[in-house]
Amino acid sequence: MSRGGRPPPRYTAAVKFRIRAITLDLDDTLWPFAPVGARIERVLDDWLRVHSPRTAERFPIPVMRALRDRIFAERLDLAHDMSALRRLCLHTALVDSGEDPALVDAAYDVFYAERNRVECYPDAIDALARLAARLPVAALSNGNADLAAIGLDHHFAFQLGAREHGAAKPEPSIFLAACERLGCAPDEVLHVGDAVEADVLGAARAGLRTAWVHREDARDRHPHWPHEEIAPDVIVPDLAALADLIERLPAAAATATAPHVHGTAP
Repeated sequence: MSRGGRPPPRYTAAVKFRIRAITLDLDDTLWPFAPVGARIERVLDDWLRVHSPRTAERFPIPVMRALRDRIFAERLDLAHDMSALRRLCLHTALVDSGEDPALVDAAYDVFYAERNRVECYPDAIDALARLAARLPVAALSNGNADLAAIGLDHHFAFQLGAREHGAAKPEPSIFLAACERLGCAPDEVLHVGDAVEADVLGAARAGLRTAWVHREDARDRHPHWPHEEIAPDVIVPDLAALADLIERLPAAAATATAPHVHGTAP
């Protein structure tokens, strides 16, 4: 039993519907973001201590984190553009500490280099290759990771980010835009992700099939599927289990289609 007194989710044993393509979330689906975020804070703090010491003194890591949280909450108009939000945080910190706001570009470069140093879950890279060998896979993310910089772009038909699209998951339009680029009807696309609202509920409301990746590191937060009205079509403990399911599909149920657009858009 889970800590909440309800059984954990029952993982899917078989996929019984047709799939022509996959859209895939990145943060906390391919790699855990928490260690990336913690390292960003440390490296950026070290950089500020050398290049903008008054900012480092005025905004040590906990204070910088609080500033970030406040700006993210206040600037909902930029919720789809994580890069703009990060730049705004840095600009605000520099100005408030009396430092040169022209340092924003250099500080952002430090952030972005660390943001793209990720360590994938142990199962993820092999599973991604197995999925991409069967079906077109498109990255669909609210974040600003650059798959080319990370070295995983060759597994993907394209990368569609919320910044490029102009709206973030769970907005239906970003899912539908990905389907259009894949040349598929929404119910022919399986969206795969860890986030209950942004991934599963958003994709389901847009008409896509959904796979909830319920990794061990998220089970304290969501010991069971939390919604009654909408449930995932597939629940798996990791991407390897999803690749197993896809590879067991008969050929008629997993039919590849050539996407309209290739390339990345971080």
